[in-house]
Formats: sequence, structure tokens, C-alpha cells
Amino acid sequence: MAPPPAPRPLVTTLLAALQHEKPLLHVLIGPRQVGKTTAAGHVCQQLDWPFVEATADAPLPHPPEWIETHWKLARRRLSTTNPRALLVLDEIQKVRGWSEIVKRLWDEDVKARTGLRVLLLGSSSLLVQRGLTESLAGRFFLHRAPHWSFAECRASFHWDLDRWLYFGGYPGAASFIDDESMWRRYVNDSLVETVLARDVFQLQAIAKPALMRQLFALAAQYPAQILSFNKMLGQLQDAGNTVTLAHYLSLLETAFLASGLPLYTKGIARRRGSSPKLVLWNNALVNAAGSLGFEAARADGSYWGRLVENAVGAHLSNHLQGAPWHIAYWREGDAEVDYVVSRGSRTWALEVKSGRGGRTSGLAAFARRYPRAATWIVGSTGIPLDEFFAESPERWFT
Repeated sequence: MAPPPAPRPLVTTLLAALQHEKPLLHVLIGPRQVGKTTAAGHVCQQLDWPFVEATADAPLPHPPEWIETHWKLARRRLSTTNPRALLVLDEIQKVRGWSEIVKRLWDEDVKARTGLRVLLLGSSSLLVQRGLTESLAGRFFLHRAPHWSFAECRASFHWDLDRWLYFGGYPGAASFIDDESMWRRYVNDSLVETVLARDVFQLQAIAKPALMRQLFALAAQYPAQILSFNKMLGQLQDAGNTVTLAHYLSLLETAFLASGLPLYTKGIARRRGSSPKLVLWNNALVNAAGSLGFEAARADGSYWGRLVENAVGAHLSNHLQGAPWHIAYWREGDAEVDYVVSRGSRTWALEVKSGRGGRTSGLAAFARRYPRAATWIVGSTGIPLDEFFAESPERWFT
């Protein structure tokens, strides 16, 4: 049985932010089952302030009055002996019109100079950030809780790199890895299906839910591979058109499940119509949908190479979210670069070396085309994988 996970470093960041002298709404977004609620609980315990916690994660959406009720309860915790109090609202994106009522209540507290601090949690980046930009500009600070990294799983569960590459970074699934059948059922039923049903279908206008499920399954079948939309149309039933597929793929990204990385072109991070490179945000999503067990996967060099390459893409996607970062791939003729990371005028090209043969490295061709870009090798003959995964990518690229 896996030991209980240690508090994430995110807890320290949240503690410092909530105690900052400038009052701001603090918003924490990230995938389901990575410890957002647990981190909020640690924050409540360590701040030693009166607090109110509530979650909107219910089968039916709560009305806006739900927010106002708990906000007023939190205000009642303030007193001369308790000048600070904390309100934590989980899965906030599920409340209809949440951003408008939060704006009104927050502005009231700022004007009255109360000591109320607010932490909002959400598992749909699209819906949370849409509400923030539409109503709450200048009033919030955004925090991100990514999937668990190799360093965190090593520290909490004593996993080696191979186990993390196969079983991914869901702490709740760690106790099932000795029974791979149960582990697959847990990931598929408790994680994937819950995200699709509650964070995508329930909150978005999805005309073809079955197609969305097929598209996710296809992405899990082709991790770290470039797949044209036309080829996807040929493998999916009732697929409609490429515009629908591109839209559904972007929705899977907002739910932290899968991305379709674009072809890199200088100055344009996303080129319309390019074939996407499919990257799953957690290797557990690949292997729970597959048939190869841990030992068989390690023995299959081609398959393991795909897992390693996908893990690099997932590591980049989890930790380099939002502006100013852009993640893409590059291909020209037979030359290909696995990942291209750009920030402003700086560009890094990454080639993943995992023992998978059959390809010609495109680093030299990329360097000729973009001579100011840095070129790196990750894996054998380059940065060791355990060293690369042990650090946040932001540290490598600064």
C-alpha cells in the first residue's frame, strides 16, 4: 500500500500569497484528483484563521445564491479577535454566473477593507479563465496545480523513474499499482469518465459526446504522434469535419487530458490546418487505455519510447501553461524535432532520445533554419531523463 502523499510545494506558495498585504482573489486550477482540495485543506490548517469550505461539485448546478450564502458565513467569522478569515469554494465553475456574483461580493469587501481572503478552485481551465477575464480583471491571482511530477511521486511513493513513466502522476491511483487491472479500472472509471461527464459534457455544449470519447481514446492510442485530422476522420465514427475535431481536441486540453500540439513556424505558435501532435497530459491516461502491463511495456522498446516522448511533452504542457510559453513540434520533409518551446524571442528545440529508432534527428536542420534557437537532447546522450523530470521545465528554460 502506498504511503500517504506529502503536501505539495503548492501549499507553501498559497500560504505566502494569501498572507500578502495586497488583497486579491486567489484562483487554483488544475486536473481532477491531483490534490487541489487537499492543498486547500493544508492551507486552512496552517493559516490558523477561521475558515469556511464548500464545494459545488454536485450532479446539478448550484444557483448563484450558493456563493453568497457561504460568503456571508465567512464574513461572520471575522471579529476583533479574528481580523482575517478564509473562504474556500471548490469547483466554482459549476455555479451559474459565478464570476459576476464573486465580483460584486469581492468589491464589497475591498471597499469595506475586511480581512476576508478568498481561494477559488476549479478543474476546467476554459470556464474558470473565461469567468476571470470577463468579470474579474485585475482582481485575481492565478495558481496552477499540475499533474504530479516524477520528483513528487518519488518523494511520496518511492517510485523509480520507470514506474512514474508508466503509472503517471495521479496520487489516488498509487495504491492500486500492484493490481494493474484495478489500477486501470480506477483511472478509467473514477478519473477519465468523471472528467468527461462532469467537466466537459455537463458544462459544455457537446453535440456528439460519443465522438469526444472516441477522440480521447484515439489520442491515448497514438501518444506523442503526429496525426492529421483527415486520418482521424478515417478512424472515427460519425466524425463530422475537421473543425469539430479541432474544437473537441481543444476542449480535452481545457480539461487537462490531451493536447494537439501545433506545427512550429517562426513567430506563429499555432498554424491553422497543421496536423497536431497528440500529447496526453499524464501517462496514466495512455496505459490505462492500453493492454500492455508494466513489465511488457518496458520490454517493448518502441512502445516505451513513445511513453518517454509523451512524458516529456506532458511535463512541458503541465508546467509551461499559458502566456508567455508556447509548445509545438517541427517537421520539414524527413526532418523532425520532437518539441519546440518558445518564450518571447527565445526558442528551444528538444529531441527526445529514448532508444526508439527509425527516425532522423531534425535538430541540425532546425538549427540551420533557426540559427538563434538553442538545441537540446533529452535522454540518452543528453540530459538524463531523471534529471530532466526532477526539475520544473521553467528552470531549464531560464
